[in-house]
Amino acid sequence: MNKSKAYLEENKERFLEELIDLLKLPSISADPSYKDDVIATAHMVKKRLAEAGCTHTEICETPGYPVVYGERIIDENLPTVLVYGHYDVQPADPIELWDSPAFEPVIKKTDKHPEGAIFARGACDDKGQMYMHVKALEYMVENDDLPCNVKFMIEGEEEVGSENLGWFIQRNQEKLKNDVILISDTGMIAKDVPSITTGLRGLSYVEVEVTGPNRDLHSGLYGGAVANPINILSKMIASLHDENNKITIPGFYDKVEELSQVERAKMAEAPFDVEQYKESIGLHDIYGEKGYTTNERNSIRPTLDVNGIWGGYIGEGAKTVIPSKAYAKISMRLVPHQDWKEITELFQKHFESIAPDGVYVKVKPHHGGQGYVTPIDGIEYKAASEAYKEVFGKEPIPQRSGGSIPIVAMFEKELKSKTILMGFGLDSDAIHSPNEHFGIWNYLKGIETIPFFYKHFARLKQK
Repeated sequence: MNKSKAYLEENKERFLEELIDLLKLPSISADPSYKDDVIATAHMVKKRLAEAGCTHTEICETPGYPVVYGERIIDENLPTVLVYGHYDVQPADPIELWDSPAFEPVIKKTDKHPEGAIFARGACDDKGQMYMHVKALEYMVENDDLPCNVKFMIEGEEEVGSENLGWFIQRNQEKLKNDVILISDTGMIAKDVPSITTGLRGLSYVEVEVTGPNRDLHSGLYGGAVANPINILSKMIASLHDENNKITIPGFYDKVEELSQVERAKMAEAPFDVEQYKESIGLHDIYGEKGYTTNERNSIRPTLDVNGIWGGYIGEGAKTVIPSKAYAKISMRLVPHQDWKEITELFQKHFESIAPDGVYVKVKPHHGGQGYVTPIDGIEYKAASEAYKEVFGKEPIPQRSGGSIPIVAMFEKELKSKTILMGFGLDSDAIHSPNEHFGIWNYLKGIETIPFFYKHFARLKQK
């Protein structure tokens, strides 16, 4: 048994107990009623960083929730790794769909995790994955195996758009100076198929409002004579895709990069069972933009989805009204080179232009962020690849993700350094959903793998 495996085995129960303590705190940043719990979580993270070996830790105030900062500088001449993570979590709703309370962590065995998984909100996203780095630091410090400097920046607003992280970074450029940013807030293809996320989609999120008459009207007296905002909104939304499921907004695809057949072939090497995919989410068939595979549709192609739609009467029984207003929330996942602010403007202009006479349309932009691509020929990627090879015995597959982490592009702009995404979650871990969980095997494998990244990054950086 090698040194790292022996340390993990010796400390496994403590590592699990510490994570469970962290998961018990309902650090829901979206709900102000949990403010005290969010703050308490920040202080627990600070305490754990100090215990793991950070020689300096602090709670850094922002206009919102604080950033927890920690560092261990062993030699100013050595490379520095900046670890980013977040300690806030999504709301647990709908709570009635949880098999056990969201903030009372339990360990249960599953088909994907026969060795057991921790069920709790934040188990995978991102407390479990963030805490792997804290324990990896502990291992390196305790075994005199830390080959470079390390800094931690753990925020409390990721689940609400990281509103104040940019504010913090702009005011702490020197404190956060680094050679590479390391994040575990993504996943891997399978337990026996390691992968590195090399691409993230951007995001534009808007809310639309369609107004018809100045009040709700009797559908018998006015039906057929006035525009019904729900009918109109439904038609407008339906028109945003054509018969090939391509988005119809003029200019939407102008900056979309078409990947080469070589790159698409490399992506296709990732194991994927379409029948299992359909079964896992209860579908009869797949659906999407013509000419692309399922894995391409949800990673290298932009999308437009309605996330919520409402208006009129939705209570028990019947109420015959033509509503005054109808609303929808719409998100657009964007690929690198698409600017989210430009796409938001294109959407607003188009959506307003297709509104018929008889209704008024309002588009309210919410938030967004840029996409990101990590080059696979840089030393950051090579160091991560070597780390996976040492632990898993095989090279990882580069994988584009359909998700968005808008702050990654901001990191490169503000801190002038590349980000490497070493995620250890699985698609089945139900992040943002009831019964979120994180496999014990994945948690420990992450702690085992991360120190090898430091080892290879330090070696490659100093060549």
